[in-house]
Amino acid sequence: MTHRGSPDRTLHVRSLARVEGEGAMHVEVRDGHVTDVQLQIYEPPRFFEAFLRGRAFSEPPDITARICGICPVAYQMSACAAIEDACGVTVDEGIAALRRLLYCGEWIESHALHVYLLHAPDFLGFDGAVGLAREHREVVERGLQLKKVGNRIMETVGGRAVHPVNVKVGGFYRTPSRQDLARLAEPLRWALDAAMATVAWVAGFDFPDFELDHELVALDQPGLYPIDAGARVVSTGGLDFGVADFEQQVIEEQVAHSNALHARLRDGRRYLVGPLARYSLNSRHLSPAAAQAAAAAGLGPVCRNPFRSIVVRSVEIVYACEEALRIIDGYEPPARPAADLTPRAATGYGCTEAPRGLLYHRYDLSADGLILAARIVPPTSQNQAAIEDDLRRFADDRFDLPTAELTAACEQAIRNYDPCISCATHFLDLHVRHS
Repeated sequence: MTHRGSPDRTLHVRSLARVEGEGAMHVEVRDGHVTDVQLQIYEPPRFFEAFLRGRAFSEPPDITARICGICPVAYQMSACAAIEDACGVTVDEGIAALRRLLYCGEWIESHALHVYLLHAPDFLGFDGAVGLAREHREVVERGLQLKKVGNRIMETVGGRAVHPVNVKVGGFYRTPSRQDLARLAEPLRWALDAAMATVAWVAGFDFPDFELDHELVALDQPGLYPIDAGARVVSTGGLDFGVADFEQQVIEEQVAHSNALHARLRDGRRYLVGPLARYSLNSRHLSPAAAQAAAAAGLGPVCRNPFRSIVVRSVEIVYACEEALRIIDGYEPPARPAADLTPRAATGYGCTEAPRGLLYHRYDLSADGLILAARIVPPTSQNQAAIEDDLRRFADDRFDLPTAELTAACEQAIRNYDPCISCATHFLDLHVRHS
């Protein structure tokens, strides 16, 4: 066994089941300092952008939903926004409200999964949710029930919880009745109370003293906390640009150690998307219960500690529950389930806020409605460079820890960002070399 002070040591985490996808991390230490960190994503490319080419303009919502089984709505909504932009169509308020409700369901189920099953065990000294359930069964049951409420919203509005089938470009194949949505109100009222309790619970965890210094980037949705739409992208450093300008402001590059592209801002700066960015840029738009929960948890208007992201995600569950109840209370079935779209030769752009952060789609259409080109930029690829830099600084300050403690600390630091490498096997290797 390798201990503190050894000139060479290698840390292997052979099956990190609480990070989604296949990847490895390589850390080099020279002269007592971390000099290189690589988050090596070696999962094979999935080529969604390539096989979208030549498909009909109506197909992206169903195809791109298959990118992720946990946040399929995010892909569907960004795809719809981009195609509708290309066709020059704006959906009516009733359809927009239903989309936001569907997205609230995804936020609830995804955040509940992360908070209770993936992240909380780190703070409580458990290897995973099974160990946590043995000691705190009622806590895990609350998390599972919260996730179930989110799934129920997705089933009611989207047709099913995984890869919803009721979403189409322009709206939905069918819209729910007032009675359909009214049946969600009671579970949501329970969920709102459970979400408030969740914030109070996670706020009591011990958080390392660590602050990130990256640019924080999120959508701006006027008057609302951003979820399903947003015409502009804003940042803590003063960036403010239209969604159509995303590719002029964000540069993606291939790096040798990852099959996923790395993103940076045009001026070279790293940036971060996700709950910390959304909250720090939009906390003023929280609903009353969410604002109350955030204040009681000790969150200021800005949060830059990635370990406290579990608190921010919990606040967002509160927001999603309260927002869903607001939409249901005012719901009137739209006159028609979907807007009519006529394809044209154009380019369309769409951004929404997936649970893990800003998700960008761009489609080039021909006059007969075929997709000539597609571009999809998911949250995790945008965050890779920032994650690597944070890990470098975090490990550098703690490199005198014994091997087991350092391994656990690095694993937890990765899980702060809830990286969605894929929805496949979970694996991470951490290699540390001293010289």
